[in-house]
Amino acid sequence: MNEESVQNELGAYKLLSATSPLQRYLKEGEDFLTVEKKGEKIMVTKKLSIGHEKLCDCPPSHLNCLTAKEWVKSQVAIWEFFYEKRDVRDKNIHPAVFPIALPAHCIKLFTHKGELVLDPFVGIGTTLVAAHDLERNAVGFDLKEEYVDFTKKRFEQSKLFETKQIAVCDDAHNIPQYLDEKTVSLCVTSPPYANMLNKPRLNKSMRGDLRNNQHYQKVQQYSNDSRDLGTMDHEEYANNLTEIYKGILPLMKPKAHCVINVNDVWWDNKRYPTHIYVVEALQKAGFELRNVLIWDKRNLVNKVGIFGWPSNYIKLGATMEYILDFWRPE
Repeated sequence: MNEESVQNELGAYKLLSATSPLQRYLKEGEDFLTVEKKGEKIMVTKKLSIGHEKLCDCPPSHLNCLTAKEWVKSQVAIWEFFYEKRDVRDKNIHPAVFPIALPAHCIKLFTHKGELVLDPFVGIGTTLVAAHDLERNAVGFDLKEEYVDFTKKRFEQSKLFETKQIAVCDDAHNIPQYLDEKTVSLCVTSPPYANMLNKPRLNKSMRGDLRNNQHYQKVQQYSNDSRDLGTMDHEEYANNLTEIYKGILPLMKPKAHCVINVNDVWWDNKRYPTHIYVVEALQKAGFELRNVLIWDKRNLVNKVGIFGWPSNYIKLGATMEYILDFWRPE
């Protein structure tokens, strides 16, 4: 890369600091570029300025800040969460948002105050909100600029802590350009469930008289971007997950956990075990499966409909989801 192409790359970036051979540029308060000159070579990277070291006084051998009593409670393999007022449940804003309580539980279980949390499919920023509440640094990525802008608005009135929460509009394949190796203590996300949303919504889990609501027969896809996992069949989906998580693996600290919330897909009277595709994809990327947990959603389901009766039994998928826990082996 030459001087002219560097200038084109920088665009609206302004010089923040210069310590030869490194120059640091800043755009809009969060988006960084680092320009490094090595002889005739000039390299531009997008490393973020964000903390990753723990700020608490917990012993080095402790995985988290939990007490023994809190640890025992977390060992139950069936997890239950509730939505709160701050949660965004409007499907016109985002078609599928997990509650703040889900990433918060994972953050408390697998990190210390001050450490770095990564969400490679951050959507409208739920993981970042949980990280802010718990005084963890966090960075999230999403292809859709509308979601990233919404995330940033959620923090306009937030209390100031020592930690940062940054949303970046970019492809998850590019995450290694932004973070240094062995800095991430937890990766937690709920990725698109392959092409599950890429069809008209029939609301079959709802009671018959409630199905014809404002979302009925609408395709509530995240985007039409060909890079969006939600546009892919399961084989392509799994291959892309493997490539994305191969890039994430070196960023994780040894034994750092990687949690993925996912559910299976029912399509044309056939079940696609998305959770199995995810397990195989992560294992190919170098992660090791540690725990399979169940998100019990029965407390969130009411006025359910009946489908399949009397000849075709199909479980009500809205009543549970998988929470898959991996880590980076030492």
